Amino acid sequence: MNPEYSQLLRRHDVPGPRYTSYPTVPYWTTTPGPDDWLESLANPVGTGPGAGAAIYVHVPFCESLCTYCGCNTRITRNRSLAPPYVDVVLAEWQLYRDRLSPANNLPLAELHIGGGTPTYLEPRDLGRLVEGILSGVRLADHAELSIETDPRVTRRAHLEVLAELGFTRISLGIQDFDPAVQKSVNRVQGEDLVRKVVDEARELGFRGVNFDLIYGLPFQTESSIRKTLEAVGRLGPDRLAFYAYAHVPWIKPWQRTFTEDDLPVGEAKRHLYETGRDLLADSGFHEVGMDHFAKESDSLWKAANDGTLHRNFMGYTARPVFPLIGLGVSSIGDSWRSFAQNEKAVEPYSQRVLAGELPILRGHVLDREDLVLRRHILNVMTQFATRWAEPELRTPFLEESLPRLAALADDGILELHGDGCTVTPIGRAFLRNVCMALDARLARKDPGDRLFSRAV
Repeated sequence: MNPEYSQLLRRHDVPGPRYTSYPTVPYWTTTPGPDDWLESLANPVGTGPGAGAAIYVHVPFCESLCTYCGCNTRITRNRSLAPPYVDVVLAEWQLYRDRLSPANNLPLAELHIGGGTPTYLEPRDLGRLVEGILSGVRLADHAELSIETDPRVTRRAHLEVLAELGFTRISLGIQDFDPAVQKSVNRVQGEDLVRKVVDEARELGFRGVNFDLIYGLPFQTESSIRKTLEAVGRLGPDRLAFYAYAHVPWIKPWQRTFTEDDLPVGEAKRHLYETGRDLLADSGFHEVGMDHFAKESDSLWKAANDGTLHRNFMGYTARPVFPLIGLGVSSIGDSWRSFAQNEKAVEPYSQRVLAGELPILRGHVLDREDLVLRRHILNVMTQFATRWAEPELRTPFLEESLPRLAALADDGILELHGDGCTVTPIGRAFLRNVCMALDARLARKDPGDRLFSRAV
């Protein structure tokens, strides 16, 4: 790593948001009421003609706690909790179906089930959940149904149910294949186990196989990353996420099961990413956006080239789809101009749904400045560039952001034009920093070091 690049890392590796939304969740201030939220869903304002609506379903249950995890989970081996939870999610979906006008019934373009561990559900309950959501729903052309899975609890019966119901994409939580790393984060699963799930999914007709990997975990080394990526090459996924581990033990106390001394940080952490990126390139993967990779045959790579790539709470998607309706505990909906997040604990979530209420805990109605800056931050995250020549893409804060953008330009992270900016190849490591320069709410109220993970 050359000295100039090392200096950039030291200067810009500061706490910052991941920008799965703008404004980011800590800066949400104006929660929409149920009627306002429903109106926003019925009349979504997005990026142009959409392909239909999307639904995200959150299943919080896991058998054991992965100590790197930052998701909303309920750790339990009591599977009797699962069928009543499915009942409540379907009751929540019925609340939306009853209250949204049929005239605005967009076709469903995406259904994604995440967690937690969706395959914690028994196959019959998983099937009942999906059938209940899809019953009477019009699917868009080329609709994509996808699910996150834990190879340790995913059985062929799960995959058979999903395939029969039209699922074509499966995402497997891998994180790392090194035994010492797996033991440290309490997620032990071998290559043979993962291969079994991948082979069965392919056999049953799944066209897309995704892997989730994490760099920056305890005890990771260049050698262990190489071995993990060699295993990935043998298993042959179509797409993968290679995320930076977010160490926030003051928010997620179970991350204290290892110490900061066990973690690669700074230049060592970035080196792990660059090692992985180079190995993935050798295996035919292309870098897409931030921390995502896809083969040329995958829709994510095609979207990056066609200019339709989108980013939301589910990560990168091949197209912008609005509205996004979130079902289940802690899930987040997005109509482009509003966000709404459900109750984060199972009990209050269930109580409110069964009382006939939309279980909204918090959210945000975007003002004009929010909407303009959201567009620019999304452009940076998906296209590595943004422009603000048109009046509808300008807001006074952009003038305030120019000195911050100019400082990044001085460091070679971006090129600043009269009406926009373009991230340089070396600047792609600092995408979150570019977004931070465009973040009005962060500029006006710095939350300090105890909220966000490191930006690089």
